[in-house]
This record gives sequence, structure tokens and C-alpha cells, in this order.
Amino acid sequence: MDVTALPFSRLIGLEHAAPESGFLLSLPASPNYLNHVGTVHAGALLALAESASGEFLLRQFGDHPEFSAVVRRMETKFRKPAHGRVSARASGDPDAMAKLFATLAAKGRASISVVVEVVDEEQVLALTAVVEWFVAKREAGESAA
Repeated sequence: MDVTALPFSRLIGLEHAAPESGFLLSLPASPNYLNHVGTVHAGALLALAESASGEFLLRQFGDHPEFSAVVRRMETKFRKPAHGRVSARASGDPDAMAKLFATLAAKGRASISVVVEVVDEEQVLALTAVVEWFVAKREAGESAA
């Protein structure tokens, strides 16, 4: 699955970040993302953070279409106003990832938290978030899309 190919991601112009940048995803600089004070809108930052957490999980799972994940909760803190291109990086505790896979194998469902940072084009930290995902084994006949 390519998170940038999802209909909402295409609508907002979500892009993969350059691999050497250390980021997963970004939104280009555009007046379409600005709020009433001329900085990047909170909704755009949130959408980028949520998508980056999903991209992180996809990279951890590799090719495992038997599982499906949905966001259960997202806790965010807006740090500073963002200007221009915004980019997101995400991380997870390796021990928590190992526990996730063990719990999925045993129970068929589990939760995992992903930490996300969003920075603007000047590397100003605009937002931090913890996104909790619920992951479950797909039911027979359930679509991966």
C-alpha cells in the first residue's frame, strides 16, 4: 500500500520525502495549506502526522496483507507555527514492535503507539504527536483496501 495514493492523501497533495532527508512524508509549500494568520493550518499538520505514523507502520509490517490497522487515538501538541513545506518523521519503540508482533500472533489483535514529529522548511518543530493504532487480523474475505 502507498499512503500517498489514498484518495485523501492525493486530495491534500501528500508526498514521499526524499529517503536521505530522514523524513517519511511531506506537504509542499502552498497557500492552500495556510490558516487565517498565514501559517500552516493545524488540520494540514494533523493529516501529515497521522499519515506519517501509518507509513511508519507499513514499513515495519512489510508485506503482511493479513493485518489491518486503524487509528484509535491521536495525542498532539502544537509547538511553533509552521511555514512552507512541512515534513514528518516517525518512530516506535523496538521492544513495543516485537511485543506487537507477538501479541498479533497469539491473539490476532493489538495496539501500538507511534511517535511523530512535524517540522517546517526551516526545521522548526511545529508538532509532536503520539498516534495509537489498533491492528487486527483481517476477517476472511475482508479487502485490504
